[in-house]
Amino acid sequence: MTPPAPRALLQVRDLTVAFGPRVIQRKLSFSVRQGSIFAIMGGSGCGKSTVLKAMVGLLRPAAGTVMVDGQDYWAATEAQRVAIGRRFGVLFQSGALWSSMTVAENVALPLQMFTKLSAEAIAVLVDLKLSFVGMAAAAGKMPAELSGGMRKRAALARALALDPQVLFFDEPSAGLDPITSKLLDDLILELRAGLGATVVIVSHELPSLFAICDDGVFLDAETRTAIAHGSPRAMRDDCDHPTVRAFMQRGELPPGPARPAGARQERPR
Repeated sequence: MTPPAPRALLQVRDLTVAFGPRVIQRKLSFSVRQGSIFAIMGGSGCGKSTVLKAMVGLLRPAAGTVMVDGQDYWAATEAQRVAIGRRFGVLFQSGALWSSMTVAENVALPLQMFTKLSAEAIAVLVDLKLSFVGMAAAAGKMPAELSGGMRKRAALARALALDPQVLFFDEPSAGLDPITSKLLDDLILELRAGLGATVVIVSHELPSLFAICDDGVFLDAETRTAIAHGSPRAMRDDCDHPTVRAFMQRGELPPGPARPAGARQERPR
């Protein structure tokens, strides 16, 4: 018997994001399956990070819906949105660590704000989260003492503090050398395998996209909407949209498993 397909944990329907009268992306519709690593792709300036902000609750969309496990995030009450948001872990491009706090204090902050755990229990969880990302030895360091890759891992430990169901990464490889970027890719795969996390990644780094993502959407700056859906590998090999092919063929595919199902080119709306 064929196992059932993974359910859609996140559903974006007819989403339009804008700053005042300036529309950034319009009429976006896509689903993120539970347990997938989903890429939001496209060239610089197309609005990838803006769409991510609407998905995590940082920017109210001009139109459309973001469904989280069947619940409309932006139609929910403030208390309901807070509860939904606790199921998210977000790693921002800069890491966004508090510079006046140690690494351990940064990771402890969400636990102090959103749980009633004792200080002793929080200390145990902080050590666990830092150990998971290989940062236990840096618990007492300040963010300024860390390399770029270490700051990303420390921020990831903080994003994991509340055991999120969905992890959002905004340009996780930005500013990292190739080796550190590869280590971060491996860590993201471990999170999916070990914790069963669903991952949404904003990126234009082709090696990372090819290595870890199994689904995605391609946003176009000119038409300001999605022009293709599918895995990065399938978009590279199967999509005949010239913008998508020009973007995806800048890099070579690394060795990996057999190519997944083909990418779907979007029809003009």
